[in-house]
Amino acid sequence: MIERMRVRTDLALEAKESFEGSDTEVHGVIVEEEYDEKRDIRLTRVQIVSERGAREMGKPMGNYLTLEAPGMAAPDEDYHREISKALAFYLRELMGEEKERSILVAGLGNRDVTPDALGPKTVSNLLITRHLIKEYGKKVMGTEKVNMVSGIVPGVMAQTGMETSEIIRGIVEQTGPDLLIVIDALAARSTKRLSRTIQLTDTGIQPGSGVGNHRNCLTEESLGIPVIAIGVPTVVEAAAIIYDSEGNCEKMPPHLNGMFVTPKNIDETIKQLSFTLSEALNMAFEIAGEA
Repeated sequence: MIERMRVRTDLALEAKESFEGSDTEVHGVIVEEEYDEKRDIRLTRVQIVSERGAREMGKPMGNYLTLEAPGMAAPDEDYHREISKALAFYLRELMGEEKERSILVAGLGNRDVTPDALGPKTVSNLLITRHLIKEYGKKVMGTEKVNMVSGIVPGVMAQTGMETSEIIRGIVEQTGPDLLIVIDALAARSTKRLSRTIQLTDTGIQPGSGVGNHRNCLTEESLGIPVIAIGVPTVVEAAAIIYDSEGNCEKMPPHLNGMFVTPKNIDETIKQLSFTLSEALNMAFEIAGEA
């Protein structure tokens, strides 16, 4: 087996790219690309279809859709609306058959740490309807068919003393949603993808799987309902910056090990991205012909 230097990334696209230019062939992984020239949005589909591919990629089997938009980091509302439309389209694709559902949206992360606040801020901007429909019926929404949307920001263990998975599992058991959508901030390997990339996957989130801690999994297997994860890279490991410039991490000072870096304008970026994601979710939750 060829030993490879791997800088941490949460993006399946970057995991696949790490094998390019080497003699290592990744089996059981299918990659397809689409490019929308008008909107300058590139979509890459990574399908992991075998257990061997999952082991080599370090990711669960499933579908990973990555939207790359270089202009996403800029505060252009019209362009962000186009991104929301594209994201809503691909989100509906992962959701499958269009039908009435009860949908729980969980914004993961620490609201008090800006690069980690994407999930909580996105949920704050969502159109939440479950309480209205429960109290007054569908007619209050002015339509015959409507998705029932609820939201939760579970915080982090240091704030609650509970695992995120414990909180989510309890809510799922008590409220019985048909679908869980989790939103989280990610880490990228390449600085060019910071705040410019959105990953969607139907595999859920496995925050502890890299160190063998599977009790934290938010997946269909652990919760009994489909789980879609949406993530945007907001940090990059210091090692990645050194790797980009030097081609290896041999010269990295020990004190930089485990250090993560985020852009200086991350406050405004998170605010903008949270609106972009929430608008996409609101669009995706509309039932055609009933909006």
